Amino acid sequence: MKNIMYNILKGTFLVSDGAFKKWRLILFFSALAIMTIASSHSADRKVHHIAKLNEDVKALRSLYVQKRSDLMELRLESVVRSRLKDKGIVPSKTPPVKILIASNTN
Repeated sequence: MKNIMYNILKGTFLVSDGAFKKWRLILFFSALAIMTIASSHSADRKVHHIAKLNEDVKALRSLYVQKRSDLMELRLESVVRSRLKDKGIVPSKTPPVKILIASNTN
């Protein structure tokens, strides 16, 4: 057992007879390991990108809600009156007159 471990640590199995088959197997496993690591890094990169996009969506949604509430406030009659009062435009004291048009169909 001690001799086998010593040979493995020394690397004699890589230069002995039939080492070509072992090298092919080692290269195959190395290629698989590299592809697995690359795939893992790619998946992590996509996860981070998705998390960043989700944060951007939350920020834009918050901005949308804020702008919508600002617009609703600006549409109020009291706000419009106060802004137009500075320019000298005031509401009419007489109500509008309804105009009726009779149609000429027979």
